[in-house]
Amino acid sequence: MPTIDRIDGYADELTAIRRDLHAHPEIGFEEVRTSGIVADKLKSWGIEVHRGLGGTGVIGVIKGKGSGSKRIGLRADMDALPMEENTNLKWSSKIPGRFHGCGHDGHTTMLLGTARYLAETKNFDGTVHLIFQPAEEGLGGARAMIKDGLFEKFPCDELYGLHNAPDLNHGEIAILPGPAMASADFFDLRITGYGAHGAMPERSKDAVIIATTLAQAIQTIVSRNVEPLQAAVISITQIHAGSAYNVIPGDAHLCGTIRTFSKEVRTLVSERIRTICAGIASAYQCVIDVDIRDTFNVLINQVEQSKVVEDVARTIVDPAKVITRAQPKMGSEDFADMLETIPGAYFWVGHDGSVPVHNPGFVLDDKILPIGASMFARIIETRMPVG
Repeated sequence: MPTIDRIDGYADELTAIRRDLHAHPEIGFEEVRTSGIVADKLKSWGIEVHRGLGGTGVIGVIKGKGSGSKRIGLRADMDALPMEENTNLKWSSKIPGRFHGCGHDGHTTMLLGTARYLAETKNFDGTVHLIFQPAEEGLGGARAMIKDGLFEKFPCDELYGLHNAPDLNHGEIAILPGPAMASADFFDLRITGYGAHGAMPERSKDAVIIATTLAQAIQTIVSRNVEPLQAAVISITQIHAGSAYNVIPGDAHLCGTIRTFSKEVRTLVSERIRTICAGIASAYQCVIDVDIRDTFNVLINQVEQSKVVEDVARTIVDPAKVITRAQPKMGSEDFADMLETIPGAYFWVGHDGSVPVHNPGFVLDDKILPIGASMFARIIETRMPVG
């Protein structure tokens, strides 16, 4: 059985919606236009709409046939990235410094396609909660919605989410039971030394030297403190210092991220960063302020819901293209916070693309929109059958 014919019939409209969202990207908690389009589309299909959870979040509620009490949530993220686009597409971003470089415009559109189909057919017995989430990209949108009472106001017995995957082939769907995506911490390390003339280094506490020493020392944590069979990544992604050729700066700022799969390793890495900073601060007679923030939890797919995704996927795409032995990803996803509360699963939909997400040249293949929408729809019909 291929993608749902009725949803295939929406393909042109879904493509138009996706390209419009793509041309007008909005970053986390600023998805005013996007959430407005989502709400208007849902209302036009006769779907009950609730707005304001997590700031710009949108919830759609669809009740099926019968009097079933089961409730399933389907979630899509809406936010773009604060980066430039370099694709030269006709529908490329019209907003400088904003780009749907992770394909959330596609995720939103897929869930809209599912919403329209379920509203028209209602071929399920229970309630569907459509969760359009803001601010997935490291800003805590899932936690904001949960804090605003998402699951108290819209209870769910199961929960499903998806992501596009340019590293898979078109038509492939991947699901990994158990830990599937890493936790993430973001950190800021602020060095306060003492500046001086570039020709008089002996009078300084050189923040550049301290920063480079610190950056190298931190990289030993994974190689020398973490057990080799455990997964961990520490990436320093920003170093800021100095403003002139002949001035040794007294201040420097390092930023980065930590990725792990276990609480023990996560704690170890954070403790080692703090210890190394304290040691280097003492050695170089400076001050190093450490701020490490819990940003994402480990995303854990439940076995039962993972099997649901696997079985449904075999009805949507070629069964040979359903991948169940996928490797865990060191990337992170705040859907993990929702899965800590509600049992569910998160899966990947492959598409043709040689450029990875978060790259200025990333392009989402619109041909996967009906695949994602059909996956969500058939999960609902499978888990809440009529009769």
